[in-house]
Amino acid sequence: MEHDETSEGPARTGISTHLVEAAVAVALLVIGLVVVFEARKLGAGWTTDGPGAGYFPFFIGVIITISGAGILYQSLLGKSRNTAVFVDSVQLRRVLSVLVPATVYVLAIAIVGIYVASAIYIALFMMVLGKYAWFKSVFAALAVNTLFFCMFEVWFKVPLFKGALDPLRFLGY
Repeated sequence: MEHDETSEGPARTGISTHLVEAAVAVALLVIGLVVVFEARKLGAGWTTDGPGAGYFPFFIGVIITISGAGILYQSLLGKSRNTAVFVDSVQLRRVLSVLVPATVYVLAIAIVGIYVASAIYIALFMMVLGKYAWFKSVFAALAVNTLFFCMFEVWFKVPLFKGALDPLRFLGY
């Protein structure tokens, strides 16, 4: 039985895979060229004592640059380039629903520290994406972070970052 587009649902639209591959290839090219030029500043040649400080990084940069150029060629001019949609709007929304809160979490660590930011992150993640009740989410977040606090600060005596505001100062840690 053949499927037409109407029986499979709407056609996916979005950025094509070969364009994403080309963008990654350009990034690799830039990284490779930076490594090559910086390694040459360090001394990429052979000295009387052996290889210079930039000898191995230079060749690693050359390998990265050649790889990037090959990927760029294949993605834009290759016969078997992948023109399928890389990500559609539904998939992108799913990725962003995790990426954006994770980014905010990392930024919040600088302000309120790892324990408070982690508790808030776990609770909100459980409530919003996991659809758990607020009291279960808050309990789990507090339990996990209390355990981590005891483990690192009390038992192992390894202080973790408390943030610029240091909201746990009242605990004496």
